[in-house]
Amino acid sequence: MSFGGPAPPLIRTTPPDRGSFPLDHDGECKSVMARYLECLRTKNGSNKKCKHISKEYLGCRMERRLMDRDDWKNLGFQDEVDDTAKTKPKKDT
Repeated sequence: MSFGGPAPPLIRTTPPDRGSFPLDHDGECKSVMARYLECLRTKNGSNKKCKHISKEYLGCRMERRLMDRDDWKNLGFQDEVDDTAKTKPKKDT
């Protein structure tokens, strides 16, 4: 571009609804991520066999505010019951 030429057009961008979140610079969830990657390696890349670790990783990120909290069903875990619901005793009324 030369001096005095036409100005470039303004480009307006909008952030994505999902997929944009802070990186884990401090390594708060690094150990869970490493376990997930190792699981993928040992299971020949089958993420279905490592889904429980994936859920743990996303839980770690949500707890440390590295991503927004969301329902598990929105994160692809609709077939699973929340672990807290399994262990929570029912109240007698």
